[in-house]
This record gives sequence, structure tokens and C-alpha cells, in this order.
Amino acid sequence: MTLPFKYFSSIVLLFFFTLSQAQTREFSGIVKADGNVEGIHIINKTSYRYATTDKSGGFIIQAKLSDSLYFSSIQYTPKIVVITPNIVKDSFIEVRLEDSVTELDEVTVGKILTGDLNSDIINSDAERPLDFYDVGIPGYTGIRKTQIESKLYEADAGKMVYLGFPYAMLNLNKFLNKITGRTKKLKQAVKIEKERNILTHIKEVVGPELFKIENLSEDLVPQFYYFCADDPNFQQRCANRSDVQILQFLQEKLKEFKANNLSEN
Repeated sequence: MTLPFKYFSSIVLLFFFTLSQAQTREFSGIVKADGNVEGIHIINKTSYRYATTDKSGGFIIQAKLSDSLYFSSIQYTPKIVVITPNIVKDSFIEVRLEDSVTELDEVTVGKILTGDLNSDIINSDAERPLDFYDVGIPGYTGIRKTQIESKLYEADAGKMVYLGFPYAMLNLNKFLNKITGRTKKLKQAVKIEKERNILTHIKEVVGPELFKIENLSEDLVPQFYYFCADDPNFQQRCANRSDVQILQFLQEKLKEFKANNLSEN
């Protein structure tokens, strides 16, 4: 049973309307406050875009529908603004920030030494370096993604969009990247990059240690490294492994490599 043409047309129009709303584009805006409005940080927490305000509080940032923008400054209370359909329609964002007031419950003049080492270190004059928490900027302390890994994350991310009829939900960003083959290409690029990084570490660190205890002609060493990289379990045996574990893998492969060379000769 086929859908009547008018319903099919409505679905198609709705699909392309939703797609246009989900696309990333530039939004201009202005931040208003009672004090200085220059240098306020605006971070798109959804797509990790970044901008700062000029002297008049103006800014331009890339975003799309439903993205969350985080406004942060030392002298103002942080604020999150979600990109709504009205903001998308106007392509303009106006934000009012309030002064940040820090209340001190108690002030102690001088230093109190308790005999507890941890407590006394905290109360000492030792200063720690400033970090992003001190200036009100959200930060990331884990292992940072490479440029290729970030592109893959973006291609495979996104929010589900309701298409207008029961149980019809679609992640447009993920869907389009998959059908165009972009996600597949990025996954392959990430794999190649990881293999290249592992191989570099082997050549510079683990390999020289191996050849202190094992013998192999220098002209065969490059060939041996690529022989190791061709192993189907190369990443499993070497990625995020200790140098000792990698060395064990190399010793196993070296035996195979020498055996293959002997049989060929």
C-alpha cells in the first residue's frame, strides 16, 4: 500500500525543513551586563565551538538548533543558553549576565598550623598554577582526541530528530555521514593514524631495546617493523600496552620473520 502523494510530499518537505534547521551556521549576538563586557567566553558545549566578546559585547559563533552555549567570565555568573527555534529564525542571540558575588563566611588573619601535614600545606603560602577552573572555563582533563578522532566523533554524533509521525526518529547528522561514506573513511583514517603512532613508538623506543638482545641485519629492520604492523592483532597487542608487553610481541614476530626469511632463501 503506497502513501498518497500529498502525504509523501509532506514527509519529504518536513525532512528537508528539519535538515535545514539541524545544520550548523553562524549566529551573531550581544552580551549585556552592568560592567565590562569584553573578553567574555562563549563555548558551544554541544559542538565544542568557541568565541569571545568584543568591546561592545558582540560575538559570532557557529551553532545549530538545540546546541547549548555556555557564557563564562570571572566577574559574572555563568549562564547556559539553548538555541531555540526562535533564535534560529532570528539568527541572533541576546544574553544578560549578572554580577558574580562571592560571600566569605569567615576571614582568618595569619596562618594556623595544626600539625597535620596535609592541612598545613593547604594553609601555607605555596601557590598552585592557575587552571581553567580558576577563570570559570569548563575544561577537559582526559586524553584529548586527535583531529581525525574529533572529526569521527562529530560525524557519528548528533541528536535524534522527530520526523512528524509515530516512532519516526532519525539522527540526521549520523545518517547523512553514513550514507555518503564519510564515517567509514574517517574510521579507516583513525585506524591508520593509530597504527602509525604505535609504529613510531616501536621504532623509537621499544625496537632499539629489542635489538640490544636480538640480532637482525640493519637493512632488514624497516621490513621487520612493517611485518609486525601487518599482523591482524597488531593494535590489540600494542595499543595502550606497556613496553614490556610490546617487546614480547616483537620477540614473537621476530621469530616468525626470521623463519620466513630462511624459507625464502
